[in-house]
Amino acid sequence: MTEKHIPAVMSNLRREIVQIPKEIATCSGISIYGRVIKSVLFSTDVAVIANNNADAILVVYPFTPHPAILKSVMLVASVPVFAGVGGGLTTGDRSANMSLFAESEGAMAVVVNAPTDSDTIKKINNRIDIPIIYTLVSEHSDLPSRLKAGVDIVNVSGGAKTATIVRKIREQYPDLPIIATGGQSRESILETIAAGANAISFTPPTNGELFKEKMDKYRQLAEAEC
Repeated sequence: MTEKHIPAVMSNLRREIVQIPKEIATCSGISIYGRVIKSVLFSTDVAVIANNNADAILVVYPFTPHPAILKSVMLVASVPVFAGVGGGLTTGDRSANMSLFAESEGAMAVVVNAPTDSDTIKKINNRIDIPIIYTLVSEHSDLPSRLKAGVDIVNVSGGAKTATIVRKIREQYPDLPIIATGGQSRESILETIAAGANAISFTPPTNGELFKEKMDKYRQLAEAEC
């Protein structure tokens, strides 16, 4: 079957956006409120969040969740946001309150960390009406109890074992929506999709790395003027 031609439209000032790997388009996607999500950009950098072609943004970070951070992201994001609400150090009512705030700000889903206990998930589930995404980092995690507590989607982040973990989850739960890290190579992305991931999260280059490329171009232009 021949691929359909997709016309591309760009502006002069927005040509250098962060592009999601094309291999991600081959996964099935997850339909959330009628919107199909295949690619998820993992970033809290508002400049990167405002300049990419991902289907959604995954906003989690190694600090206590704060409303100001979420508001900043929501201000610049042009696609749905999956908002981190803690679950490690931040638990119980604070995570539930952050979840309610995230929903009120327009987040499509909330994301809880790997250590999040079932009681916290239940509190969040009783307070919001948007999906709960549980971050799973090991094949030894107690997934059944989290699903029973109210988790709707699993986000697998198992490093080099990600594809293996996804495969085991898929064997046990054929219909469970799974997001998974795809790594940086074409092969690892395709392997994770083949294992059963419905959507792939992608970590973009840092702002510093992107600026380095641009500064190199500027230096070449400056040398050409001499």
